[in-house]
Amino acid sequence: MDKRILATISTLNARAPSPAHQWTYEGDVPFGADPVRAFTLGNGLRLLLLVDRQAPTVSYFTWFRVGSRHERPGKTGLAHLFEHLMFNETENLRAGQFDRRLEESGAESNAATWLDWTYYYESLPRDRFGLAVSLESERMAHLVLREPQVTSEKEVVANERRYRVEDDVEGAANELLYKTAFDRHPYHWPTIGWMDDIQNFTPADCEAFYASYYAPNNATLVVVGDVSERAVLEKVGRAYGGIPRGVVPEEDTLPDPPQTAAREVVLRRPTATTKVLVGYRGPSLGDSEHTVLCVLNEVLFGGRASRLYERMVVATEVATELRGWVSTFRDPGLYEVFLTARAPHGPEELLRDFDAEIANLKEELVTEDELERAKARLELGLLQSLDTAAGKAEQIGFYDTVLGDPRGAFAKLEAYRRVTRGQVRTAARRWLGAASRTVVTVLPQATESAAVSA
Repeated sequence: MDKRILATISTLNARAPSPAHQWTYEGDVPFGADPVRAFTLGNGLRLLLLVDRQAPTVSYFTWFRVGSRHERPGKTGLAHLFEHLMFNETENLRAGQFDRRLEESGAESNAATWLDWTYYYESLPRDRFGLAVSLESERMAHLVLREPQVTSEKEVVANERRYRVEDDVEGAANELLYKTAFDRHPYHWPTIGWMDDIQNFTPADCEAFYASYYAPNNATLVVVGDVSERAVLEKVGRAYGGIPRGVVPEEDTLPDPPQTAAREVVLRRPTATTKVLVGYRGPSLGDSEHTVLCVLNEVLFGGRASRLYERMVVATEVATELRGWVSTFRDPGLYEVFLTARAPHGPEELLRDFDAEIANLKEELVTEDELERAKARLELGLLQSLDTAAGKAEQIGFYDTVLGDPRGAFAKLEAYRRVTRGQVRTAARRWLGAASRTVVTVLPQATESAAVSA
């Protein structure tokens, strides 16, 4: 271990009144040209620190290892509800004070929740770093969960669900895709939750969820910016060290069995265009073939030179919009495809052209030019996400939370560069089978009412 780190931790720990305040240095993790330093407090809180002198700012992310996958039927949407509740009252902050104090300091803040994780972040001037530490430790330890705050936020989330899902064609179709593709895995339900569940949450539900998952031993702080390591350890240790460990429930998630027959469902909505969503059962983020499938996706959908754009938008003119995405989940997810028809073409023509190109991928190798262009686009996108302190903090926290590997972004970059033409064809044959896919077809209807038929 670096003697400077030993000396710093020893000095800080000597001041601490209890073992919970003591830091354990876990080692350095390579992250590009600089190391990410990893530490753990006595109460289980992890800290990943990257000193970055590019600008006099700091980004402060708090990642919780909780998402919609940790919910249960009847309680869906709790993880997302907390994204709202966490900006409310605490024992020492009145409602609205959290945001107001950050705004007054020139900070920007936000939060996000998804299937496997939740994070909260602040980006602010380096001399205001202590404010982020104070506010985040306060709401980790002392959030107030009572009426009328809970009911108020439930109403906000219910309205969000209405405009993002129930009144939005793409949102409704995507929700139906996952509901149909997964039977028992929690990826079956949406992160925002089912409406009945949202409307029936109680303060007791929220208290139980908070006690279970918003504990220091279920969280990782990611700090990137122009900061002093010693100051970070001292401020964070003092603010968080007294928060007791929680009892985090063990996961008992059961995987879905392999899909052996195609699934099809029709969604009718008051829309002017026909849309088709296709979801193939895909690999988890940690699967070695995830990277290969990402390259395959770029060959099909990556820009105006991609195969499907040239075929379906330019040549046959059956589509106006198309895109693909490989899910980045901890467990196996979906390879999603989204197609919008150009009138008067319908879903049969969309799938005809799409399936023809999939068949080509399974039979013939992609060209060397296609492969290199796809890899270059993926590499550029990943490197651009690392341009800022906030981008670095997000990538470090994401890969650490989902895969347990803070350097996962650079591992992904290296993996892209190793993909071969033969691997792309093998991935097409393995993952893009008709029996392992779910198809949602969105058809226009004249009335304002919505109907689903399977």
